[in-house]
Amino acid sequence: MKNKIIYWTATSLVSLMMLLSAYAYFSDPNVSAGFIAMGFKDFFRIELGIAKFVGALVLLIPAVPKLIKEWAYAGFGITFISAFIAHLANEDPASALAMPVIAFAFLAVSRIYLEKI
Repeated sequence: MKNKIIYWTATSLVSLMMLLSAYAYFSDPNVSAGFIAMGFKDFFRIELGIAKFVGALVLLIPAVPKLIKEWAYAGFGITFISAFIAHLANEDPASALAMPVIAFAFLAVSRIYLEKI
């Protein structure tokens, strides 16, 4: 029971972060401006927003096969590492650097406890 609680807590937190992030990608002009300031084209913001939405659903829906969940974990892991590097290269404040690291930690806990349940 403890393993399920840890798994669902970590998975829910990662998924909530990704759903809120995806929503911001489509609704917040500051996010769009941030992508442009980092040198990304606007299509990348849209693509990433869709991927975050789909990935969050994949992690949250129990009926999704484990192999598909593995792809979501890998995609989110790459996203968090890339976000950290992009914020570091852009010389953003420590708070911007901390968020992908925190998200990656929750993602790792979720993935580890997926095996335990």
